[in-house]
Amino acid sequence: MQRIPTIIAGFLLSVSFATPAHSDLLDDIRADGIFTVGTEARYAPFEYVEDGEIVGYSADIMKHIMEELEGVELIRMDLPWQGILPGLERERFDYVITSVTATPERMERYHLSAPVADATMAILKRAGEEGISVPEDIAGKVAAAQVGSAQLEALEALAVQLEEAGTPVANIRTYTGVDEAYAELGTGRVDVVIASLPNLLEAERTRPEVFEVVGTFGSPVYFSWAGRDDENSATLNAFMDKQIQRLNEDGTLEKLQAKWFGGPMDLPLELPAAE
Repeated sequence: MQRIPTIIAGFLLSVSFATPAHSDLLDDIRADGIFTVGTEARYAPFEYVEDGEIVGYSADIMKHIMEELEGVELIRMDLPWQGILPGLERERFDYVITSVTATPERMERYHLSAPVADATMAILKRAGEEGISVPEDIAGKVAAAQVGSAQLEALEALAVQLEEAGTPVANIRTYTGVDEAYAELGTGRVDVVIASLPNLLEAERTRPEVFEVVGTFGSPVYFSWAGRDDENSATLNAFMDKQIQRLNEDGTLEKLQAKWFGGPMDLPLELPAAE
């Protein structure tokens, strides 16, 4: 049997002892006293800025969760949606606290949390606009959605179906923020906006003389939050899931949904498996 020279064996032994154990993100957060999250505070009523403070449904949920992280300060980095998930991957922050639509592609790439809200796709039109009462009525219309969003993907899929039926949409326009799309709808530059039902209901609630929700389309979809899908983040992901599920089970989420959306949502404790 060939023996490893003593000097090499000693080197290998020193390397094995020098190899650090993997870091634990939740432990690091507790030790440092800082939990840094990425958010898009332009997505009312989930998260938006009021009097210089980020408020909304997600902000209220986090108030309850932070009670379980005693002595830890929550720092929220407000970024455009397009920078949120890339920023998570680049470790600019620990976790994403914003409305992430749970798509199969995202479920493969990130750890998506237990559901926090309904995200079923819906259509918004100008109040009193005739001729748009079902999803198929967007044929021949100019439709808008947020760039890089699951809602844009849903709109594009619906547009393909309509084109195959011989009734294509006139055009699809994309906007950095959904508020820009609302503004374009109000001025008549686009005919409909595609977004998630809770957001469109909020637009209708705050400006009923301008906007009207047509209805939903597609399969049920949910909003989640997101963490990195790696060993370092596993305990933080598990902690956040547990807290969301606790608030779902004890009725806290229902109370917050009534506050921010006007009524409760039927949410599962876990995301349905990706199809």
